[in-house]
Amino acid sequence: MKLTRRSLMASASAGLLAAPFLGAGKALAADYTLKLANNQPLTHPSNIRTAEAIAKIKEETGGKVEIQVFPQSQLGGDTDVLSQLRGGGVDFFFLSPLILSTLVPNASINGIGFAFSGYDQVWAAMDGELGKFVRGEIEKTGLLAMEKIWDNGFRQTSTSTGPIETPADLVNFKIRVPVSPLWTSMYTAFEAAPTSLNFAEVYTALQTGVVSGQENPLAILSVYKLWEVQKNVSMTNHMWDGFWLLSNRRSWGGLPEDIQESITKHFNASAIDQRKDVQALNEGLRGELEKNGMVFNEPDPKPFQDKLAEKGFYAEWKGKYGDEAWSILEGAVGHTLG
Repeated sequence: MKLTRRSLMASASAGLLAAPFLGAGKALAADYTLKLANNQPLTHPSNIRTAEAIAKIKEETGGKVEIQVFPQSQLGGDTDVLSQLRGGGVDFFFLSPLILSTLVPNASINGIGFAFSGYDQVWAAMDGELGKFVRGEIEKTGLLAMEKIWDNGFRQTSTSTGPIETPADLVNFKIRVPVSPLWTSMYTAFEAAPTSLNFAEVYTALQTGVVSGQENPLAILSVYKLWEVQKNVSMTNHMWDGFWLLSNRRSWGGLPEDIQESITKHFNASAIDQRKDVQALNEGLRGELEKNGMVFNEPDPKPFQDKLAEKGFYAEWKGKYGDEAWSILEGAVGHTLG
């Protein structure tokens, strides 16, 4: 199934997502009813591929497993739902490793500014030694992460005030960032004015002028219609971000081994499909956003890298992550950072 913006909307309106999310058509009570939360709308590739995985798990387990999905922050902001996951109120949660870093500091290492040159480096790292290292760190907190991380894309910078061409354009710039020390640190190095907000608050903050810009993959700009409150998009590609599918270890341990295997198999397979969807969407969305009035520019990343090195950003985070983690990261990107 190849997903496009049009097919995403058609799938949602045709009811493809209805059964998994609303529990419709259930003939017999499931032995295990599990809750899965995320912050994406139903039309996002993550939820479409999640619905596919859930259907396959239900079929393979003979209806023993029902997974109820709560999309678009229905259960609260990311930090609230993370607490619910740890407490057992939620069984699964899609979360950016950069936000997870409030609990697992080393989880955010994939988000180091301007580290990855493209997807080939990202997947080699996250499906390889870097991802393995981070999952080990996550397990220390009582959570588990599925092997395959889902894609949220390379992040771009949108503004209501003009394009970002050089680091000088970020000085005193009011930009929304997720609730994560890494983002705050990076934009502080650029001498900007970062404001940490959960994503559910972003549109209103842009609309009311609390902040003048934000940074996210193009798919997020499209799905949430941020062209209504933003004018410029600077293709900074400054960070790659994804979603770990996290589970509560106690809840997970209470499932029979065959059910664990089914859930793992189908969610990991759907992660691979979702990666292809998100990459294709982000590559094809520029034209759509331009039709909605957004103006694009492509700044040179080198001055931004130099500014981060000059301000000690890379040295600071190498110290925080430790030599082992930093060595794995530099091995994945093939060069010394900073």
